[in-house]
Order: sequence, then structure tokens, then C-alpha cells
Amino acid sequence: MSMNSIKKILIANRGEIACRIIETAREMNIQTVAIYSDADINSIHVKMADEAIAIGASPSNDSYLVIEKIIKAATDTGADAIHPGYGFLSENHVFAKTCEEYGINFIGPDAESIRNMALKDRAKILMKKAGVPITPGYQGNKQNKDFLIKEAEKIGFPIIIKAVAGGGGKGMRKVESKEAFLSALESCKREAENSFGNSKVLLEKYISSPRHIEVQIFGDGLGNVVHMFERDCSVQRRHQKVIEEAPALGMTDSVRKAMTHAAVKAAKAVNYKGAGTVEFIVDGSQKLHENGFWFMEMNTRLQVEHPVTEMITGLNLIKLQIEIAEGKGLPAQKSITMSGHAIETRIYAEDPFNNFFPSVGKIENFDIPCDQLKKDSIRIDTGFQKNDRISVYYDPMIAKMITHSDNRKDAIESMVYLISESRIKGIKTNAAFLIRCLTNKEFIDGGVSTHFIAENMTSLTSNEYVKDKKIYGLTALFLDNNSNNSQTTPFNAFDGWRLNQPLRKKYFFKRNEEIIESEIIQQTERQSLISVNGKEPFIIYKIDRPDTKNNEKALSYFSEWEFKEFHNHISLYRYGQEIIVEKESYQLNRLNNSSNAVIAPMPGKIIDMFASEGDKIKEGKPLLVMEAMKMEMTLYAPKDGVISEIKVQNGALVSDGDILVKLENT
Repeated sequence: MSMNSIKKILIANRGEIACRIIETAREMNIQTVAIYSDADINSIHVKMADEAIAIGASPSNDSYLVIEKIIKAATDTGADAIHPGYGFLSENHVFAKTCEEYGINFIGPDAESIRNMALKDRAKILMKKAGVPITPGYQGNKQNKDFLIKEAEKIGFPIIIKAVAGGGGKGMRKVESKEAFLSALESCKREAENSFGNSKVLLEKYISSPRHIEVQIFGDGLGNVVHMFERDCSVQRRHQKVIEEAPALGMTDSVRKAMTHAAVKAAKAVNYKGAGTVEFIVDGSQKLHENGFWFMEMNTRLQVEHPVTEMITGLNLIKLQIEIAEGKGLPAQKSITMSGHAIETRIYAEDPFNNFFPSVGKIENFDIPCDQLKKDSIRIDTGFQKNDRISVYYDPMIAKMITHSDNRKDAIESMVYLISESRIKGIKTNAAFLIRCLTNKEFIDGGVSTHFIAENMTSLTSNEYVKDKKIYGLTALFLDNNSNNSQTTPFNAFDGWRLNQPLRKKYFFKRNEEIIESEIIQQTERQSLISVNGKEPFIIYKIDRPDTKNNEKALSYFSEWEFKEFHNHISLYRYGQEIIVEKESYQLNRLNNSSNAVIAPMPGKIIDMFASEGDKIKEGKPLLVMEAMKMEMTLYAPKDGVISEIKVQNGALVSDGDILVKLENT
């Protein structure tokens, strides 16, 4: 391979990965070009790059996914290479081929490798030929439902139906029985067609206690491949990784040797060039063993979780990607060593206490206490800063936090401290959820399966403090303080104030279907006397912040909490723990039971409709499916009635609060 020094890289991506590529290119004295959509005009990656080119409207289909616009930006700026990052076009073989046709160095594998590994059925057939272990299943071309149900019976239930062009957890269904197969197949094919333009599926044996362990590999395109050990990415929600770590707990030298050998063999089978990840599904029902793992898929790009590999090996994988693209050789396998333990968590703009509903809006505070931890043991990868806005158009990941220590226990403790002391405000995040995952006994003991979150969902997302009625007292005090800052006086307030009587104010909240009444009986500068639901009053203190970080009685201290008021709830925040207290009038996806309308809960796109004007419907019937921030949500009928008007069509873009469907009584 001839040496081809890269002078200027266009980054065909956004956010934290674009920033990371720009930083590495700068260290290598390579010029950079950023691209940006309308939504990203003020983003950090745009400011960091040497040049920046606008490529279209905010939706990725109009900007980051338009090959012609990206190629034009590269040719207009004289970029001789393109780094695709991950997501978007990173595994698009047409994009890689187009770069090649324009004489642009695509920093990644060749188009044929991408194409071979992109379709899960083709990849599995290739792997089987190469002697890589694969899970029992059917990967053929026959897609007749009667044939597929027979194949499923041969494999044995439970099974998984997967879209061959799938990714990111889409186009995947677990099926427990023959009776449930056909409806799951139809649903999976429909989602696959909508998401990937390809309805073809494969069938796979379902492993009951699976772990997800993957191997980082690099190839030079000349048949040489090395590995950088493994990562455990078993902590997942809806097939999306949440916490990743390296090395995998319970890994032995013999199993590591077998797994990395299989990964290298897989990469050699497609003459791989650049960074790739070979993902294995592992039998987690017992100790790891040489015959207890099977090829799942190969990601022909850099992974989101690559920093944990960088932390344990000391390598810069992006630098290595660029060097391979320039024609330089691979490092010797013997020179790649690992030390310590690394953990990565993904901070998302979402509300774990409300079914992980995406959160959009302005980041009002973005304070991460990096100074209190050793610089070489902590890393923050982000494309956001204070006052940036989380938009509805892209994945809601705000940042990746990575800690590294001599051992797993210390790495976990550093991560808990880092998340607890961080202040990311203005939008909801999964910070408290991550802390609960990291401090869960099963996780600490290690070797959890991919079912860990699903099986522990109640404890990981329960609003535990809301069981303590004092939280409603704290919230009432916050609302009272806010109203006192306005022009309210005892003579214009509707709070039951009476001359020569103690001040008594009532605030109402909702917990499930229960109405909670908080009454402020008396207030001084130091404390307040409060009664909840008419029960015996208790005191909430408002003096100096006590050292109550590990003290459950901290609930009594008003000054320990940060508050944020939204139109339907109050958010209370303390040391990574967020509590949502609903205002009395709010219900998700409906105004109330007497509502005559279905309202859009956030901006998004209508992707499916189940009803027509004139239909008689029952309360709870699914009416529409919306997509926002890569998440699908179903909107239901708020009551029995007749659909009098449908105000949107399939494919319509809607705004927060738009009326979608009107109802009238039967």
C-alpha cells in the first residue's frame, strides 16, 4: 500500500465524535473541515474546525445523510480525506464507494467490506465459512411467513427475529411461542421497511442469559489484523448500550485468546482495513468458556464506546485510523498491552422516571468537576456546553464520561462521584438512573446479562423519595417562594389568608391517581411547619446546608435541593438524584379524561396512524405513532368517543402542543 499523507480531513459527523476527530487531527497537524446543519450552526465542533460548511436543514435526511452535499463540501474545500465518525453514513457502502470515485480517502474500510458486514444474514454466512462460531438460526433468502414459522420451530422457541439491515435496536423482536410469531414477524418487517428500506429478516436462537462482549480490531487491508482486547457492553436498554467497560469481568486468558482469535479471523475473512468491532453474544448463565460465545455482527466503524479501549491500552484509535488510511502499518500485536479497568457511561437528555422520554431545551448549567479527579483517570467527551440547545433532530446523548483506575471497584466509585457532582441542568438527564445502575449489587458483583436493566427497571427508575410525603412539603415551599417573588400580596392572593390568623397556604400535587395536598402552616426564616394530607405537621429546615450527602434525613432540609419548574411538573435535584413531582392537572399524552383532543407531547414526526375520521374508539386505543429523537411513542385515545377530525397525515412534522386528533362524545 503506497503512503498517502493526509493534509485535510472533512468530518462527516457532529457532536462529541466530531470534536474528538478534530482534536486528534490538530495533534497530527492535519487541517479539518466541519459540516453542520441549521440546528448545529453554533455547535462546538463548528467552532473548533479550521473551516465549516453548512449542508442543509436540521433533519439529518436533509443534511448529514446527503452524500452529494458532503462530497461537494469536501471537493469545495480541497479535503483529501473524510472521516465518517459513527452513526449517519459511517457504515454506508455507497458513501465509501462515492468517496473512492472522487479520489477522496475514506477513513474506514472499503465499500465491499462494509457491504458484506452490513447485512446480518450475509455476514453470518461469511463467518460460518470462515469458521467463526455463529448462533443457530436461519439467514436465507426465503421470506415466506409459512416457511419462516417452520424454521423458527426447528430452531426452537424462544427466538429473535432481526432485520438483516437493522441496527440500534430497531427491527428486532423476541418471540416466545409459535402463536406469537406471525404478529411479531409482521411488526418487525414493517419497522425494518420504514427504518432501513429493507424488510428482509433473519431468525436466531434466543440466548436466555446473554452477555454482550465485543472485540476491537484493526486491519491494514493487506490481510494483517490485530486486536485491542475486549469490552463488555451488556448494560443495555432497548438494545442501546448504557454502560460499557473493559476488560470484561470473568474473562480468562483462554477465553480471551479464543474470542480475540475468532474476531481476528472474522476481520481477515473480509480483508478488513481500519477500525472495526466484532460483537459476540456470550452465554452468561455460567462462567465464561471457550465454546460459550457466538458471532453476532461486525460494526465496520469506530464505536461510541472506543474510549474504554483507549484508556486501558493508552492508544488513540482515531490517530490509528488516520495512519492506516495513510497506508502506515499496524502496531505489532505484542506491543498492544492493557492495564487497569475503564468504565464509560452515556449521559442522555431523557427522563428515566417517565419511560425515558427524550428531553429537549436549553442546557442552563453544564458543570462537571474534572478538577477534583486525576486528569489521566477521567475523560469527558462532549459536543455541548452551557447555553447550547438539545434539539429534537438527533440522538439525545449529551456526553460520555469515562473513568480509569487500577481496579474495577475504584473505577466505579470514581464514576459515581463524577456523575453525582456534575450539574447538567435545564433539561432532564439519566444521571440518577446511571448512579443506581452503578451502585446496584448485581452490577457491582459483575457479569450481568443484557436483561439487567429490564429486570431491575422498578428499582432503577422508581421515584423512591416520592413515597416520603415530605417531598411534597419541599415542593410546596419552592412554589411558595416563587409566588412570593412575584407581585402577590395578602390582599390579592387566593390562599385563604385571614387578618390576625396564621398564614396557611395549600398546594396540590398528584401521585398516580392520588391528589396530595400540602399545607404550609407557618414559616420563619429558619424553618417551616407543613402538613401533608392533613396529617401531623413536620418541620422543614431552611438553614445552612448541612453535610448530608450520605444522610437520608436530608429530605428535611430545603436548602439541600435544587428546583426547576416545568409546565406539568416540578423537578427536584440533589447529588445526581432527580425527583419528579407532578402538578395536579397533568397526564401524559392527554389533557385529562374529559379531553376532546390528542395533543403532541413534543416536536416530532407522525410515522403511523391507526384510526380514521368517524371511527368509534375506546379509551386507551392506540391512535398514532410519533417519532422524536430516534424514539417511537404511541399516543392513545384519552376517552371513549368518535373521531371527529384528524388534523395530521402520516409523515407530518408536528410541534409541541399541536392538536393531532379531535374527539366528540358518542
